[in-house]
Amino acid sequence: MDCAHIRSLVSPYIDGELAAEKAAEVERHLESCETCRALVEGERRVSVAVRHHGERFLAPAHLKARVLSEVERRSRRSAWSDFRMLGAGWNPVALAASLLLTVTVSSGATIACLGRATGADKAPLVQEVVSGQIRSLMAEHLTDVASSDQHTVKPWFNGKLDFSPPVIDLTSEGFPLVGGRLDYLDHRQVAALVYRHRQHVINLFIWPEEGEETPRSESQQGYNVLYFKHGGMEYWAVSDLNPADLKDFVARLKTAVETPA
Repeated sequence: MDCAHIRSLVSPYIDGELAAEKAAEVERHLESCETCRALVEGERRVSVAVRHHGERFLAPAHLKARVLSEVERRSRRSAWSDFRMLGAGWNPVALAASLLLTVTVSSGATIACLGRATGADKAPLVQEVVSGQIRSLMAEHLTDVASSDQHTVKPWFNGKLDFSPPVIDLTSEGFPLVGGRLDYLDHRQVAALVYRHRQHVINLFIWPEEGEETPRSESQQGYNVLYFKHGGMEYWAVSDLNPADLKDFVARLKTAVETPA
């Protein structure tokens, strides 16, 4: 395995999701590669920190009560209907299947309702993006290709990804390009472009995604995150920059990617 392949397997390796044979291959590589070993150790430290100190969001008590009450009401109504059908000659096996389906659907509705209420749909990805920022700084592995020239960085991704990420030079705007690297987010390999603003590092993660979405902001563990979709790509910028400066970076980036070359 080469280093790029190892980096794509770090998260599943740490989480114990790899098959034994694949995990053994990773461990053999780590025995002889100090860089990848440091990356794995850094990821482990982040994982432990998130587990013990990460933010957790609970649904309000009144919302939980309403959802559980509705689930119970629907379950009672469905069960009564099924028992009436049983009296008309229904098969007990069919009744059991029907009751199981009722519980499953009701549980799914509960999860969906809580997710919409708390905005949980993006929370795991926000955490992944923030972890990517922390990992890149802790492991001292900001870039695989270090260059401020977009015409050097963009071709470097050729053959390493199944898409061609836009690489924008924002040096004249006060956000010089530092380089790029491969990273792993949302269960796939992504492009990571690195910019600086004064002493602050900005990681910009890019991967293909359909649709258009105006910039939205999040914050977690002291980091600010802004993301948007345009032209078949999704962009996630994360930094310890103050919100106004990061918003300025994303605004300039968005203008550049929307302007035909």
